[in-house]
Amino acid sequence: MLLKPNKELIVPKKMFFTKGVGTHKAELRSFELALRDAGVERCNLVQVSSILPPGCRIIPRSEGAKEIHPGMITFAVMARSSSNEPYRLIAASIGCAVPADTNAYGYLSEHHGFGQNEKASGDFAEDLAVEMLASTLGLEFDEEKSWDENKEIYQLSDKIVRTSSITQTAVIGSAGLHTTVLAAAVFLF
Repeated sequence: MLLKPNKELIVPKKMFFTKGVGTHKAELRSFELALRDAGVERCNLVQVSSILPPGCRIIPRSEGAKEIHPGMITFAVMARSSSNEPYRLIAASIGCAVPADTNAYGYLSEHHGFGQNEKASGDFAEDLAVEMLASTLGLEFDEEKSWDENKEIYQLSDKIVRTSSITQTAVIGSAGLHTTVLAAAVFLF
């Protein structure tokens, strides 16, 4: 018997950014505490890659959290970094590049860093998202030439791209406990 393919697509309609940090003697527990801090510990997270669908609305975390249900299969782009090295600075960032054209798709990037503060990690993630978007559009990307400092936008050829990021950083304490930082873009349907 030949089955007809299902034509119904699973395309997110909304997305929210979140972040968290957790510390514990066990690395897995520190990750769970970071998920709890981010408000998504009740979800069964499925890590996905980096496309922001056309027309997907970016909503506040507080609004998105209301749509989370215990045990829900939840798709997310997630960056995570963990260490127990004393005094180590760790960072996790999600960068977002959204074209002004609402019919075009955007890009999300995940960045896991060591020794970067919040601004450096967030800027790197934003640059990465724009660079990946530019490559899919077949455009050259030169960070110095594309960034418009006054308007705080990227100009790729004739396409305007707005960027944002969310970053969680932490400095590991001296006790040798594991610390996990995470940043995520959580999709809702």
